[in-house]
Amino acid sequence: MGKHAQLVMGPAGSGKSTYCDTVRKYCEETKRSVHVVNLDPAAEVFQYPVSIDIKNLVTVDEVMDELEYGPNGGLVYAMEYLIENMDWLSDELGDYEDDYIIIDCPGQIELYSHIPVMRVLVDHLQQLGYRVCSVFLVDSQFILDNCKFISGALMCLSAMIRLEVPHINVLTKVDVLKQSDQYKDIERFLDLEVANLVEDLNFETHDRYHKLNRAIGSLLEDYSLVGFLPLDITDQESINVLLQHIDNSIQYGEDLEPQDPKSDFLDGNEDDDADQDLVDYLS
Repeated sequence: MGKHAQLVMGPAGSGKSTYCDTVRKYCEETKRSVHVVNLDPAAEVFQYPVSIDIKNLVTVDEVMDELEYGPNGGLVYAMEYLIENMDWLSDELGDYEDDYIIIDCPGQIELYSHIPVMRVLVDHLQQLGYRVCSVFLVDSQFILDNCKFISGALMCLSAMIRLEVPHINVLTKVDVLKQSDQYKDIERFLDLEVANLVEDLNFETHDRYHKLNRAIGSLLEDYSLVGFLPLDITDQESINVLLQHIDNSIQYGEDLEPQDPKSDFLDGNEDDDADQDLVDYLS
């Protein structure tokens, strides 16, 4: 059947755990075997059943106590410890070889920007035969103005370039935004007119930044490197559309074996009944 994995990333508060639980429930409802992996050594409360937990290997609290590190330093050390002990992860994943894996990652952006931890993780998963899609979550309420949108877009772009795997950017908490008048503000970023964005940025920033604004606008427009899919967790169609994009990027479903037909008609019972009716009629 093949191995497939989502690497769920994003800053703290972007809704990663909620996303993992939402996708897990949707997959289970559609009869897809799915398991969620927690790779956040500082996580304490989970909305979903955890199939594999990095805290069975290392926790941030242990690192902080033993090495007297702070929270961020402890998390980075714990993730580097995971990289040095990939055999543990390989053994844990061995129990779910033919299942769909959702990996809930830590929120520290440095793990995706300049520290090679996540890239090493992706390379290891690919060596194990997994087709990996990185899913980067951004809180839709965070990018309601131009400067914040640029910040979020560059953050997504950094992770995408760093990991070099199929990549999907997701605007989360759209269901919350729909309850306010701000929803119309987010729609213009989903169907982005870069020229208007640059014009607005030039109006909001000092003249010295106008050349930078044009360069960023050109990057977004000329190469189409950053786009977002909205996610409303209360809307089944929204979840389905997002999952279709992810599945298509990692070719999930292409190697599924066709299921045996289960209807009486396809089993041949219907044909037998029809033949008997014809015999009775002719006689």
